[in-house]
Amino acid sequence: MNKEEKPKLEVRSLSVFYGEVEALKKVAFTLWPRELAAFIGPSGCGKSTFLRVFNRMNDLIPSCKVTGTALMDGQDIYGNLDVSELRSRVGMVFQKPNPFNMSIFDNVAYGPRMQGQKDRRFLAELVETSLTKAALWEEVKDRLKRSALGLSGGQQQRLCIARSIAMQPELILMDEPTSALDPLATGKIEELMGELKKEYTIIIVTHAMHQAARVSDKTAFFLLGDLVEYNDTKTLFTNPKDRRTEAYISGRFG
Repeated sequence: MNKEEKPKLEVRSLSVFYGEVEALKKVAFTLWPRELAAFIGPSGCGKSTFLRVFNRMNDLIPSCKVTGTALMDGQDIYGNLDVSELRSRVGMVFQKPNPFNMSIFDNVAYGPRMQGQKDRRFLAELVETSLTKAALWEEVKDRLKRSALGLSGGQQQRLCIARSIAMQPELILMDEPTSALDPLATGKIEELMGELKKEYTIIIVTHAMHQAARVSDKTAFFLLGDLVEYNDTKTLFTNPKDRRTEAYISGRFG
């Protein structure tokens, strides 16, 4: 982290309501460029709700209301920032791989094409670069015209990461990206995260505490809508400040 840099994300007193239910309670959070933060905590504690703050996917839920401040590069995410522009700057990788029913090449080129990019040479270079960054190029370079649905689960998830990278995002959100994968595929995705954070700011939601410990720089522990503790990962796991954090990471509940 360069001390002259500004935070990539800065959240102050942010609450999220679904109707009358307060799903997140006055959260404060800061993440710097090229850091990887992991969100941990039991199911239903607010991890994914908070993740979706940063691409405004909560907007799709009619009863949802967000209060407080969420900034990306100093810009108010819930202010005058255009939602389409925001979502082009923020990549999203879901729990279950969701490749489109089209070729491997067309999956990666889809987003730029939707934005009007028609230059074939540019698209070919972009697809190769994105697949290379997603550690998939060597495995698929000879079958780019084949259906993406023929790939293994782990390959499909890396393809979805490549599809996200092709949009040249600043921030990548991953909502339990390895929970549907076997240990070998999970290891490849975790290795990939370590490479990607050299270039991108990343947030992952994970139920696997050992995964958070392996891949993240910062870890946030959520419980019942509260961000109980947020710290450097090593500190949070070895010297938690809050007894609820200590109880969760030691396996006494969750």
